[in-house]
Amino acid sequence: MGKIAALFPGQGSQAVGMGQDLADRWPEAAEVFTAVDRSLDFELSSLCWGGPEDQLRLTENTQPALLAHSLAAWAVLAGAGLKVEAVAGHSLGEYSAIVAAGGLGVAEASRTVRQRGRLMQEAVPVGQGAMAAILGLDDEIVVDICAAETASGHEVVVAANFNSPGQIVIAGAASAVERASATCKDRGARRTVPLPVSAPFHSPLMAPAREGLAPTLEALTFEALDVPLYRNIDAEPVQGPSAVREGLIRQVDSPVLWSETVRRLIADGFDTFVEVGTGQVLSGLVRRIDRKMTTHAAGTAEGIDTVLTELVG
Repeated sequence: MGKIAALFPGQGSQAVGMGQDLADRWPEAAEVFTAVDRSLDFELSSLCWGGPEDQLRLTENTQPALLAHSLAAWAVLAGAGLKVEAVAGHSLGEYSAIVAAGGLGVAEASRTVRQRGRLMQEAVPVGQGAMAAILGLDDEIVVDICAAETASGHEVVVAANFNSPGQIVIAGAASAVERASATCKDRGARRTVPLPVSAPFHSPLMAPAREGLAPTLEALTFEALDVPLYRNIDAEPVQGPSAVREGLIRQVDSPVLWSETVRRLIADGFDTFVEVGTGQVLSGLVRRIDRKMTTHAAGTAEGIDTVLTELVG
């Protein structure tokens, strides 16, 4: 076996009940949820475990909820002796990755991602922005279609998430996303899927959110990371506080280079990936990028037991 990396999921993986089985079984997981509740001055844990779902799906709640679940799972894994040599997170998941690598505290991260979610929601009025997944079309074609659509009018649409070969998410003004999606279909895309999100994340329309969040991130004290973080913005491994902070500021309105990140990890000798938190989206993307890779989903008690048996012993 080569090296092990921990991956942390982003928005879209949330579900009512997330993390409750971990908190019920492991005190260290329960402590993470308690710490997040205290930092936010309300019981986010109750929302995670009991809903209602429409409140959990609000971006300002979703982001700290996913962070809490990931860090609760990580507390169990790390406490049981799992050792990784790198971390990476998809969008919001980059915050979880940084906390797991020792760069930031749980309370600071919780408050920051709640503010991040609020700012991202406020940057574009509801209904004016959109995102869509484009399936089965080459990256270059999607990028060119978005560029042509943006150049032809007054509305922006860009490739926002490069998730895996044949899976790109576009984001921008709602009408521009709709037109670009139709063009992608005409050019041979297998499917185009509008996403149930309330804002065009990782597009230039998020510039107000980046500008609003930057002072908070500048004021935070980051520690040097215990292991490298492979950043969303350029897939580069970093450990220094300034590079970590810069990555978090720039990622708000920059594309998530997930496919490139996974390829870089593989090129650097990683062949085992543990997805820490809600769902199995990232595990699926890794396998689409390279089917030879070993993946584990560690968001449930059963999944954590498997990881500990196979990777810790």
